[in-house]
Amino acid sequence: MPVVSSSYSPPLPLVGGHLQTLYGTLFRQVDFSYDRRERIDTPDGDFLDLDWAATRPSDASSRVAVLTHGLEGSTDAHYVRGMARALTRRGWDVCAWNLRGCSDAPDRRPATYHSGKTEDLACVIDHVQSHGYDTVVLVGFSLGGNLTLKYLGERGSDLPPPVRGAATFSVPVDLNASSHQIGHPTNWHYTQYFLRSLQAKIRRKAERHPDTVSTAPLQDVRTLRDFDDAYTAPLNGFDDADTYYRAASSRPLLPDIAVPTLLVNATNDPFLADACYPTDIAVDHPDLTLEMPRQGGHVGFVTFNEAGEYWSERRTASFLATAAHPATPGRPQT
Repeated sequence: MPVVSSSYSPPLPLVGGHLQTLYGTLFRQVDFSYDRRERIDTPDGDFLDLDWAATRPSDASSRVAVLTHGLEGSTDAHYVRGMARALTRRGWDVCAWNLRGCSDAPDRRPATYHSGKTEDLACVIDHVQSHGYDTVVLVGFSLGGNLTLKYLGERGSDLPPPVRGAATFSVPVDLNASSHQIGHPTNWHYTQYFLRSLQAKIRRKAERHPDTVSTAPLQDVRTLRDFDDAYTAPLNGFDDADTYYRAASSRPLLPDIAVPTLLVNATNDPFLADACYPTDIAVDHPDLTLEMPRQGGHVGFVTFNEAGEYWSERRTASFLATAAHPATPGRPQT
């Protein structure tokens, strides 16, 4: 698929990438709740909490969307619930999953979630398939988008047959470059927001695993890269942050994606470096569609309408309706 032009433009009051990034977090209200929570065990002895929502009215659906949130998010994030609401309105079941330690219960093991931990996404997809869906699609945001793209690239044409497409937004496909970008002084407030949450998790983890996790390095953590060097990398078997970023970035695997996949990265995203706009890969790619709106910020894409749906949600529904070829005839698709 080519690099495509984008139809997105923000409402006039929302000027600039920072405001477009912050608006949804600070002001958006999403009238939506999940139907049930399910806990599944991982092969290494931890667990993942999955939140399910069925189509409305509740009847048997043969297609499901798996939603993956971003750094220090959860299934309760406004962008996840907004996407879940938009997709259930259009006949999709939804399984939104919490990365390790991101639900309301602490994880069991010292290892943390991270940007390349595709074995956890694979565990969720395998479980979802066991419900008998004909069509499975993936939707990922930011870190969750990198996980989604890396999962697709790792498996290439050997994907489970029901997995038929994906849509991703605001994805740091080059983690090393993005770590420097988010460390820029203009992004100081984002860094502090994430670090407060991450450091609190490390303190709780140190209480449960004192022989493995120490809080001592926290005193030297000033950036997300520092945190990854001190904790994310060693707790997950990497030598350092650089090694982790090389292993976990999805960009090298984008050429191997073999199902219709949408990557939307706004060019005014304050988190993304130049390397996160892979035009050289997408221009001749048969399955990867790269869309680069000039506006949108990071997981923003705000629009105002009676349905309360953001542009990213309608763009996802439209793309997946065409790309995934849902198996159930007669359902509303856009």
